[in-house]
Amino acid sequence: MSDDNAPAQTIAYPAPGARPRHNREPALPPHVIVLFGATGDLSRRKLIPGLAHLALSALAPDIQVVGTSLEELDDDQFRAFAKESLDQFSHRALTTEQWELFASRLHYVPQGRGAEGLAAAVTAAEHELGGTAPRLHYLSVPPVAAPAVIKMIKDANLVEHSRVVMEKPFGTDLRSAVELNAGLHETFRERQIFRIDHFLGKEAAQNILAFRFANGLFEPIWNRNFIDHIQIDIPETLGLDKRAMFYESTGAYKDMVVTHLFQVLAFVAMEPPTALEPFAISEEKNKVFRSLLPINPRDVVRGQYAGYRDEPGVAPDSDTETFIALKCGLDNWRWAGVPFYLRTGKRMAEGQRIISIAFKEAPRSMFPANSGVGSQGPDHLTFDLADESKVSLSFYGKRPGPGMRMEKLSMQYSTDETSYAADVLEAYERLIMDAMRDDHTLFTTAEGIESLWDRSIPLLEDPPPVKSYPAGSWGPNSIHQLVAPSAWRLPFERGWRQKSKG
Repeated sequence: MSDDNAPAQTIAYPAPGARPRHNREPALPPHVIVLFGATGDLSRRKLIPGLAHLALSALAPDIQVVGTSLEELDDDQFRAFAKESLDQFSHRALTTEQWELFASRLHYVPQGRGAEGLAAAVTAAEHELGGTAPRLHYLSVPPVAAPAVIKMIKDANLVEHSRVVMEKPFGTDLRSAVELNAGLHETFRERQIFRIDHFLGKEAAQNILAFRFANGLFEPIWNRNFIDHIQIDIPETLGLDKRAMFYESTGAYKDMVVTHLFQVLAFVAMEPPTALEPFAISEEKNKVFRSLLPINPRDVVRGQYAGYRDEPGVAPDSDTETFIALKCGLDNWRWAGVPFYLRTGKRMAEGQRIISIAFKEAPRSMFPANSGVGSQGPDHLTFDLADESKVSLSFYGKRPGPGMRMEKLSMQYSTDETSYAADVLEAYERLIMDAMRDDHTLFTTAEGIESLWDRSIPLLEDPPPVKSYPAGSWGPNSIHQLVAPSAWRLPFERGWRQKSKG
């Protein structure tokens, strides 16, 4: 997991206009990025630091950023907000010269000035870039505010030559998702819409495609004949973080499972696309969503951490789940009968983001009963979706010495141990770049999100009651019956190896 309090590293950014050695993509035209919700928490923690890195690293084209929100700020006040955000949350320290260069690209217009004020600010930013430029509208706003923002963009005549990035959740059920997509399509074509899931922007998530489809070692065994079950486990140590109003209307399933965990599941389970291009990959992901069996409430454990109802803004009788674990399956040839176990929750024992592939054990063991074979569970291929991308393959091997005693061994890989560690983009940086490149590969579609809400109907209409769990635990005890006779991969029986400092 990344640490927001980790010390920033000084980055030697190239001179403005220089192209990085690893960027072989065609040059993009200058862009105006319109950041709605510019003073919000996501903007402060991720978007402003990400835009600073892109703008200064020459990965992105020349950009001008127009921030807008409800606060009545001017350009200098917004730049002070951005400087504070970078000082607190960026892992890349800026020199005074670098900050001044980025600050010169930041502008602000209060939403109270309406469509006319927004249009004038964007026109001025385009003028800084030498004329008209493609626009990227980033909606870092609550879903309830999205229709008003879309209307403002339309009224400001900023729809043409533009793309819009939508933050989750994409509706709260099938009806609201259909209505949201219909409203979006009144103004934007589907190809202009980028529904963002930052999990898919992580190197480790994309590495799943590389492992699956580039290696003769794994591709032939990626099916029901060799895989026993799959776990996607995203526990969080954080609580509500002042988001009670939002969380009370969503809960863990709507907030995390539909918009994150199911998207990751699609990468794990999809068939080989005909090409590594956006339409082909989106189509294979949508096939996974269409084959997802309806979520059975009997295969779901909902939890609520002790003390949740005492949080400010939470109803004293709230039934909102802060934790969810579920078993689901896919009705297709490759995965028939293979259970997928998903778990996520607030105020849990550790913050982790893993995908764990459990392989079937050998059909018969020739080793003696006390050899240790099977004592630590099946062999696993594990992907860590934290910012430091890691992969581990665990297996049994002989312990040195007399006799035939087995123990679990592992081979591990980390991007931090390679010469390309400095090339890693954080998830939002990668996805903003992809949106500017008009690359939908890592974004979800209207069809995909509506399929997921359709499969969620049984659970949403008849959710099991929430069960209390202690803060700092791994959830309600009944999660163990859900996954039996297997066991949850977290907590790990062994830790990740740390990078050598030698």
